[in-house]
Amino acid sequence: MSEIKLRLAEAMKACMKTEDPENITVTQIVEKCGVSRQSFYRNFIDKYDLINWYFDRILKQSFQEMGKGETVRDGLIKKFQYIREERLFFTAGFKGDEQNNLKEHDFIMIYEFYCSLIREKTGTPPDKRTRKLLEMYCQASIYMTVQWLLKGMHETEEELADLMIDAMPSALAEQFSKINIL
Repeated sequence: MSEIKLRLAEAMKACMKTEDPENITVTQIVEKCGVSRQSFYRNFIDKYDLINWYFDRILKQSFQEMGKGETVRDGLIKKFQYIREERLFFTAGFKGDEQNNLKEHDFIMIYEFYCSLIREKTGTPPDKRTRKLLEMYCQASIYMTVQWLLKGMHETEEELADLMIDAMPSALAEQFSKINIL
């Protein structure tokens, strides 16, 4: 991973502390970062390409954090802690509803995470019913995560994780209990 890309992302984050992403210019980013516009455009098409690259990076990191948990609850807590740390970017990303938005990207990643976890623990992929339950559960959990983030993160990471587990369909909870992750 390019050090310049990370430096540009850090500059974008610094700009986002005082301005909405739509109002930030490439000039502001490169001036804050101390690189040339040419360096910026060698790495990114535009500021949205930079934002998307960083979103991908932090989403992957949030799922790596989630994967370090021994249980679903541990994983959720780690993910919510990471979201809190990177709340500027997640807030900006979760506000959008356009095609290829962060919510859809998050859904795909969390759904695939749970499917892989089931496959890893059982040796077989989840059946059709389990996949449908996972789809509904993941959509609902993303909705609640977005609400938590955009409305001020009033619950602790632990409280939100417990709510997510309480909202889990019983058939999914049973399966997760059988494979010792709940």
